[in-house]
Order: sequence, then structure tokens, then C-alpha cells
Amino acid sequence: MRIVVAMSGGVDSSVAAALLAQQGHDVIGLSMQLYDQSEGKRTFGSCCTIDDLHDARRVAARLGFPHYIVNFEDKFNETVVSNFVREYAAGRTPIPCVHCNGDLKFATLVERAAGFGADLVATGHYARVTRDEASGRYRLLRGRDRSKDQSYFLFTLTQAQLAHAVFPLGELDKPAVREHARALDLAVADKPDSHEICFVASGDHAAFLEEHGVAVAQGIIRNVGGAVLGQHSGVHRFTVGQRKGLGLSSPIPLYVVGIDAASAAVTVGPREALDRDELTASGVNWIAGAPPVAGTRVTAQIRHRHTEAAAAIDPIGADRVRVKFDAPQAAVAPGQALVMYVGDEVVGGGWID
Repeated sequence: MRIVVAMSGGVDSSVAAALLAQQGHDVIGLSMQLYDQSEGKRTFGSCCTIDDLHDARRVAARLGFPHYIVNFEDKFNETVVSNFVREYAAGRTPIPCVHCNGDLKFATLVERAAGFGADLVATGHYARVTRDEASGRYRLLRGRDRSKDQSYFLFTLTQAQLAHAVFPLGELDKPAVREHARALDLAVADKPDSHEICFVASGDHAAFLEEHGVAVAQGIIRNVGGAVLGQHSGVHRFTVGQRKGLGLSSPIPLYVVGIDAASAAVTVGPREALDRDELTASGVNWIAGAPPVAGTRVTAQIRHRHTEAAAAIDPIGADRVRVKFDAPQAAVAPGQALVMYVGDEVVGGGWID
């Protein structure tokens, strides 16, 4: 079977391609060019560099399948970067990896794969997809290695996209993946993982946002009682749950508990002021294609590294949901992704209001 593999130049996507090739599939490697590589521009955050593209090409040559680079500059800016800038300017905390994986990679690569006569698109995500024989529906599952599970970033995938998705690493853990790479003598076998947002080269979010048009607008920092404690130079410099960098003197630790972009006000409070036992989320994608019944029990994650928490959900229309946690959760940040699970299965996900 012909399968297009999205290759970032890292060890995960390289081994995903290698495993498929070893299984006898007709593999085609595609790498995304996400930024202008002219005039000596060689860095782009922690991944997606020119060197990464070369690494992907070397792996493809080593394993004996064709490799192509596709220009996604415009789509990446429209789908990922612009959203990142807008959300921070609105006082929300975006998670660009979700938009990149669902709205860009799969939405676009499925179309590109058809042009190559390929039915399937594979990536190096630690996740699994299965098909329920009784209903014919596809199920998105956590990766077997819970410490590397990336299903959280894939909740936007539709039934049509899951029908074309392959995750060859879903049953493996990271040490096994690196061992596969070493056994194949791949140069990327010990290449470090990237963890930062790929397009913020310096790691300085505020500077990046200001370079992309977010105004430095002063506002107040107030406590939960409304008393003004200080000034700030832009709501884009804050996120709910933040403790460091507040520039305040206080006998107790203070955290950001609210951001009002319209009034340029940042509210801070003690640790207990961060707790919430309920939230709503919008733009919900239900993996099965329709919402579950009210009262369905799930475990929910409000951040990628958040320990999943028991909750009951109440769908509101087709694409909103109210989530009530059994125990209060800290730092529920508007703009972050809420992902709901039953066991290892992703029920759906959306964006925290």
C-alpha cells in the first residue's frame, strides 16, 4: 500500500517511515517547509530548520524511498501563527501544536497524499487509531507509552481524517523507537526531542508577539478584591496560573487568576483562587461525530501535562460542552485545549472558554 509519511527530521517520524517500509509499504516522505529559508535563515525555534529537512531527506535516502519538501509557509502562518498572535492578544493561552497537527498536517497532507495516489498518511505521533467493526467508526486512542502519549494534540481529527491516519509508533515506547533507529543506523537515532513552540526561536513569547503586531498596552494588576497592586505592559505577557514575572512584592505567592484584555486588567490571587470545579469549552470536535449523552463520565485534561481528572460532561448543542470535575482543578486557562477520555479513548476536545 502507498503511504505518505510526514517527516520532521526527528527520530519519531523517521522510525515511523522505516517501520512502514519494512512492512513492505510503498512509502513517500513529505516534509513541511514552514518559513522563509532564503538569505541564510537557518533557525526556526526548536524544530523545522533547514538541518531538520536535510535529516529527513538523508533518512529517506538511507531507507530507499522518495522524499519531497512541500511549501506550507502561507498555510502555517494563516492556520498556526496568526491564531497564536490573536489568542495571546485577547488574553487567552493558545496551544499551536493542536492547530498544526489537525488543521494543517492532516487536513493538508490527506489532500497531498491523494495526489500521490496514496490512501493513507502516517506521522510519528504516539497515538493509536482503530476501527469499530460494529459501527464502522474510527476510534482515537492514547499511545501505549503514557509518558509520550500525544493523543491530546489530535482531538480535532474527524472521522474522514482518521480513516486515512496511521500511527506506527502507537504501540511503542521511546527507548524502543531509538533502538529501531540505531539498528537501522539512522543518523537521527539520538537526536534530542524538541519541546518548545517551534516558531518562537528565542523562547521569548512576548517579544515574538510584539514583532508580529501585538501592541505594548499598559494596564493594571489588581487582586481578587479589586485593589490595584501595580502596572503591566501588556496582557500578552501573562497566562492564567503564571507565578513568575509579575513584578509584585507580596508576603504570599501570587498567581494570575484572570485576564481581561478589553480593560487591559490582570487579576492575581493566592494559590487557592486558581481552583475551578467547572468549565465550558467551545469548538468541540466529537470523535464519533456526535456528542455523547449528558452525564457521561470521562477523565479530562486541561493541559498536555495535566493529570487527567474525573468529571461529568454535559454537551451544549453540537459543539460546546460543560465539564464538572469531581475535584477542583487549578489554572483552567481560556484558550487551552480540553480533551476528554473514556479509558484510553478520546471522546472529543475543544477550546476552554
